[in-house]
Amino acid sequence: MHMENDLGRDPIRRLVWRIALPSMFAQFVSVLYSIVDRMYIGHIAGVGGLALAGVGTCGPIVTMIGSVASWVGIGGAPLMSMRMGEGRADQARQILANCFLLLSAGSVLLMAFAFPLRTPMLHAFGTSAATFGYAHTYLSVYLLGTPFALLATGMNQFIICQGFANKGMQSVLLGAVLNILLDPLFIFTFGMGVAGAALATVLSQMGSCAFVLWFLFGKRVPIRITFGAYCWRWIRRILTTGFTPFLIIAIDNVMIIAMNAVLQRYGGPGQGDILITCATIAQSFMLVVTMPLGGISGGTQSILGYNYGACRVDRVRQAQRTIFGLCIGYTAVMFLLAHLAGPLFIRLFTQDTALAALAQRAISICTLAIIPLGAQYEIVDGFTAIGMVRFALPLSFFRKLVYFIALFWLPAGLGAPAAFYAEPISDLLGPAVSIWIYAVAMKKVLFRRLEMRGNIPRQQEPHNNGGD
Repeated sequence: MHMENDLGRDPIRRLVWRIALPSMFAQFVSVLYSIVDRMYIGHIAGVGGLALAGVGTCGPIVTMIGSVASWVGIGGAPLMSMRMGEGRADQARQILANCFLLLSAGSVLLMAFAFPLRTPMLHAFGTSAATFGYAHTYLSVYLLGTPFALLATGMNQFIICQGFANKGMQSVLLGAVLNILLDPLFIFTFGMGVAGAALATVLSQMGSCAFVLWFLFGKRVPIRITFGAYCWRWIRRILTTGFTPFLIIAIDNVMIIAMNAVLQRYGGPGQGDILITCATIAQSFMLVVTMPLGGISGGTQSILGYNYGACRVDRVRQAQRTIFGLCIGYTAVMFLLAHLAGPLFIRLFTQDTALAALAQRAISICTLAIIPLGAQYEIVDGFTAIGMVRFALPLSFFRKLVYFIALFWLPAGLGAPAAFYAEPISDLLGPAVSIWIYAVAMKKVLFRRLEMRGNIPRQQEPHNNGGD
C-alpha cells in the first residue's frame, strides 16, 4: 500500500512542509466558497451592496453549522492519529466508524433543526428590513446541503490524518472549482441571484462529499470507513476532544454576529448597513488569513498526534518548531498584503469608491496584530493534537473574551467604526498569554509522555532520528 507521507519515519521538516502546504492551500481554496459567492453577489446590478450585506449576515450561521464538522472531524482525527502511532489499528478503525456515524446522523438532524428557525436567527443576527429578503433566500437554499457540507469537511480530516494531504486538498479543490464555474451560471445566466449562489455552493459541496467518501471507502487508505463497532465511550472521547475547536469556531461566529449587531446599533439604519457591508468584506479578508493558517496548524496535527502516540517526543518538538515558523511566516506575508494589496481585494466586491475606502480602513485595522495570531493558532491546535484540551480551550476562550470586552466597550465611547479595533486588541493579548502558558506547560507534558514509553505497545522503531 503506497503511503503519501509516513508520519513516523519521514524526516520531520520535509514532512511538515509536505502536509502543511497542501492543507494550507486546501483551506485557502475553501475560502473561495464564500468569497466567490460574495464577489458575484456584490456585482448584481442595482442591489449588489444590499445583497452582499444580507449574505454577510448569513455567514455566521453557515459557519456555525459547519463547526459541527470540526467538532467531529478534528475531535476524531487526533485520536485516530495517536492510535495509529501506538500501533492500534483496530481502535483507529473504531474511531473512524463512530465519526462517520456522528456526522451522517448529526448533519441530517442539524438541517431539520435549523431550517424552521432560519427567520428568527436572521433577525437576531443583525439582518435589517432592507437585507432580510436576500439573507432569507440564500440561507433557505444553503441549508438543504447541510449533510454534504458536513460530511465533506468533517471526513476530509481522516484523509489528512492518514498522511494523504494532497488528496485532502484535491477534495476541496474540486468543490471550489465547481463553485467558481456554477456561480456566474446560476446568478447571472439563469437570473437566480442570491438563490443561484447558494445552489452553486450546495452542488459544489456534493462534489467534494462524493470524492471524500469514495476515497475513504476505497483501498488506498490504511484505515477505511467500516460499519459497526459503535461505542458510546469513543463517541464521548471524540466529542470531548473536538469540543475545543468546535467552541473556537462557534465563538468566532458569535463574534461576527456581535460585530454586525453592534455596527447596526451604533451605526443607525443608514450607516449600519454600510458598515456591515464593510465588515463583510473585511471578514472575507480575515478568512483568507485564518483559514489557511488553520490549515497549517490543523493539518499538521496528524504529525504531532501520531508521534505523541508513539512517544517520539523528539519528533513532536521538532515538528512544533517548524510549524511555528510556517504560521508566523504566513501571517507576516498576509500583514503585508493587507496593507499593500487591500484595494485590489476590495475591488472584487464593489466598485463604489466611498465604500471601498471604508472597507480598506476596516481591513487595515483588523490586520494590525495578525502576526502574533500565527503563534496562537499553533499553540491551541498543538495542544489539541496531543489531547491536551484543558490547555487549548482556556487559551482560546481568553482571546475571545478580550475581543468581546473591546467590541462592546469601544463603540459605546468612540462610535460604531471603533468596533473594528476589537480584533487587533484580542490578537495581541491572546497570543501573549498563550505563549507564556506554552513555555511553562508543554515541556512538562512531553516529559510525562516520554516517561510512558514503556507502557505503550510499540511498532518497529523508526530508523532515523526525526531530522533532515
